[in-house]
Formats: sequence, structure tokens, C-alpha cells
Amino acid sequence: MAKTLTRNATSGGLGVDVGAAKQLLTDMLLIRRFEEKAAEGYALGKIGGFLHLYIGEEAVAVGTTSMLRADDFAISAYREHGHCLAKGSDPKRVMAELYGRRDGLSKGKGGSMHLFDRSTNFLGGHAIVGAHLPIAVGVGFAIKYQGGDQVIVCYFGDGAVPEGEFHESMNLAALWKLPVIFLCENNRYAMGTSVERALAQTEIWKFGQTYGIPAERVDGMDVLAIREVLGRAVTRARQQKTPSLIEADTYRFRGHSMRDPAGAVYRTKEEVEREKLRDPIVLFRDRVIAVGLLSEADVRAIEKDVNDRIDEAVAFADASPEPPGEWLFTDIYKEA
Repeated sequence: MAKTLTRNATSGGLGVDVGAAKQLLTDMLLIRRFEEKAAEGYALGKIGGFLHLYIGEEAVAVGTTSMLRADDFAISAYREHGHCLAKGSDPKRVMAELYGRRDGLSKGKGGSMHLFDRSTNFLGGHAIVGAHLPIAVGVGFAIKYQGGDQVIVCYFGDGAVPEGEFHESMNLAALWKLPVIFLCENNRYAMGTSVERALAQTEIWKFGQTYGIPAERVDGMDVLAIREVLGRAVTRARQQKTPSLIEADTYRFRGHSMRDPAGAVYRTKEEVEREKLRDPIVLFRDRVIAVGLLSEADVRAIEKDVNDRIDEAVAFADASPEPPGEWLFTDIYKEA
């Protein structure tokens, strides 16, 4: 994952070639199967704490990362498994972290909401709503200060928009012209509160107009649409150090967390079933098959490969030892 896919060689009018189509489908399926196995692990008591699944939103992370370079940065909130995997982290180490094992990305001490992988420039999942947006601005400032041309993508949910950090971060990024791409994954509900009940301005992308930066709304269930919009934002950030605000309309098929497995209290079964008709994986699979980029046999081979990799990840996590007790006193920041 986290490979820059070709933008020139095209087939079937979709703007991607066979290799790119395979990679996009593989990456979305990998996230979906990972999350399904994580849900199983939680039900079996192998994963503790909170677990926020990304099922339904895979097109956003995969489409976005496909337009980034390996040296670009990404930062996220607590629904970050998909972002971390898309950026290139090893599924085995991510699963081991969810299991709280010593071979996890954070030695088993961070868990689901605190994935971090410096080797892929994934700068963490952050559990406090909106708290990571100022960090993204700081990274953007560092990039500009050092004269680099990297970008940082900052993923956040619609629930972060009413927070002061959102507005402060947008203002500073616009004022200082920093290469930050603010990417709001609007899945309509902040925990169980709908956008309409939380925001006076429900068209989140329009906040970009307030701060004088380019802003767009995009279908977050269409991986190719995400690539197109992100391509423009990345070019602006690299060449002009101009930030962007992108609102991706998406939908989580599961509840807010495994403590709320279906979200049935605040949304209807009919709504969920209707949104599942827009499954980003199914939509993309059907499109690439229809234009002849991939065959049914190609898809089956991809599915088998992904299933095998996720089975390996689960076995790795199961076999990894728990961290020793003395590790509680390591990796602690303390002022002298």
C-alpha cells in the first residue's frame, strides 16, 4: 500500500490502468477484511478498550493515499486503522497493536485509537476530538520551514468541525500558506449525533470559503472521485503551499464503536441498507469489471491474497507475547 499509482496510462475511461485498478481494489479489500477480523477479535475478547471500525469508508483512505508519495505525511483521529494501513503499515503489526502485544506498532501500549508508524510517516491516531488538527498545522509549518515539498493529509470526522481547534487550524494554515490538506470524512454522525443537530452550517466544505482556501465536496464512496479531488489538492500544496479543505461524503456501515455495533438507536435499518448499496468496494469492482480492466478471476485472486494476508496478521498477533510489566515505565516523556 501507499504506492503512488500511475495517472497517465488509462483504460476504459476510468483514468487508471490495470495495475492501478488492482492496487486500489486490493487496498480497499485489505482494510475491509482487516476490520472484519478486528470485530471478530473484539467479540472473542482478544481486543480490549474501544474499537472504531472503518467499514464503508475505505475509498477515502485508499483514494487519498494513492495520490501521495511515501515521504508525505498523514495524521488521523481514532477511526484510523484504514488510514494507517493505506499509508503502508504492516497489517501484522497493526493487528498485534490491537491485540495489545509487544510486536504491535506501539509495543502494545497504544491500542486501537493510538496507532503510530514513523516508518510510513503516519503520525498517529488521536483520541481527543479535533486535537490533532493543530499538530497537522505544525507539521505543515515544519515542511515549509525546511523547504520541502511534502504535504500532510489531516483526516477528521464531522464531529470535529464544531471544535475550536478546527477553526484555529484552518485560520493558521490559510494565513501562513501551509501544505495541509484538511480532509473531513463526513459520515453524518458524531457518535450518535447527526450533522443537522450539531452544525448550523452543514455544508462543511464551505468553511474553506470563510478562510479563503480552496474547498471541494466529493463522493467519499467513489475511490476514483477521491483521487481526482486529492490530485488537485496535492498539486496546490506542493507547488504553492496552499492548504485545502475537502469534505468527503461517506458512511460507516457499523456503529460508532463496538460498544454501539449497529448504531440502531439513532439511525434506521432502512437507512443503513440503503447506504450499503453504495458500498465503495462493490461499486469500484463492478466498474473495473464492466470496462474490462479486471476479470472475475482477477477479483477472486485478489480476494484470496487479501484473505491470506489477514489470516497471517491474526496468527502473528496471536503468537506475539504480551508486553512485560516493566514496559509500563518506558517510553514516558518526563521533564527534568
